[in-house]
Parts: sequence; C-alpha cells; structure tokens
Amino acid sequence: MASSARTVEEIFKDYTARRTSILRALTLDRENLCLYGHPNESWEVSLPAEEVPAELPEPALGINFARDGMNRKDWLSLVAVHSDSWLISLAFYLAARLNRNERKRLFTMMNDLPTVFEVVTERKPVKDKPSIESESKSQGSTKVKSNPKIADADYEDNEDEHGETLCGSCGGNYNADEFWIGCDVCERWFHGKCVKTTPAKAESIKQYKCPSCSLRSGRH
Repeated sequence: MASSARTVEEIFKDYTARRTSILRALTLDRENLCLYGHPNESWEVSLPAEEVPAELPEPALGINFARDGMNRKDWLSLVAVHSDSWLISLAFYLAARLNRNERKRLFTMMNDLPTVFEVVTERKPVKDKPSIESESKSQGSTKVKSNPKIADADYEDNEDEHGETLCGSCGGNYNADEFWIGCDVCERWFHGKCVKTTPAKAESIKQYKCPSCSLRSGRH
C-alpha cells in the first residue's frame, strides 16, 4: 500500500490508477472485506492493515455486510461512494506537503474525471453554471447591490431549480470560459460580448441594467 508519489502529476497518476482498478473490481462478483485499488491498476479484497494507525488511509471495512439484503445496483452504488471517499482521502494524504496552488491544481485534475459513483450509476456529471438565487441571497442584506452580478464558475450550482442558463440576448448556453453578466433588474444573464460589456467595465458599474431594462427606464 505504500506510495512514494509526491508531485501533483505523480499523485494524480496514483489516483487515476487506483480509480481504474476499483472500477474493474466493481464489474466482478467477489466477497468483499476491504476493496483496495493499487497504483499499477490491479485490485484486491483483503483484511485491513494491522498497524494502528495504518501507513496510508484505509478503505471502508465490511462493505460485504449489507450486500445480501440490498439490490445489486444499490450495493454497487454504496461501494462506489465509499471508494470515492477513500480515493480522495488518499490523494490528499499524499498531497499534505503540496502548497495551496498545487492542491488546487490536483483537485481540478481529479474533478475533471467522473467519480466512481458516476461511472457505476451511469450518471452524467453536471457542469457548474452561475446561480441567480445564490447570488441574490449573498447580497440580500442590502436593498442596493454594490456590484453587478458577474457569472463565475465558482458559484454554487443550482441545476434543479434553474435548469439551463441561457443568454438573454442570443439564447446561447452558459460557458464557464466566457464572461457573463447578470442584469440587476430582470435578473437575466448575458454574454458580455452580446451586451458590449467587459470585466473591466463591469467593475465600475454599481447596478447593471441590460439594454432592454435601460430602454424601459428611459421611457418613464
């Protein structure tokens, strides 16, 4: 179980190899104790390490106990969730000496891969998009917003309530690589290029109004 991986690339390679081995294991029918994925993409089921504490974080023990009383798909999903938890804890155990930027880069690389749970359940990963509600709540303590709502990939995803975020001008889908801005009046989102607004220009706007809302305001 020992691993000498220390750089971001080495830890990521270790993570992907162990992940691959676990995915292979979950396609077979075995009596499970602890499910281990190894850096050479092999896997095994065995008793946990005897050392206390163990040299490396250990996977969940006794995942076979609930097996007989569960639907096979539900059981595989449970094992997958525990396996994801173990893979992430092991990766960040190895990343203990990395700096903040290196840890962030490692997590981004890991997060670009579907989780074991997503693969086993055939669930498609959902891309982050701006959440109008989360932005409104964060500024709900004041009636006047001090800054325009700028779309950011870090905002909390709210897929169930908002569905696809579309540009109020061209109707295009949200893309985290493009600059977006939200109207403080109608709360619709727009490509910066569609409303001729840049990130630098947006910084100086106290309350952003889209062209349609600006036109309506001018008529009153």
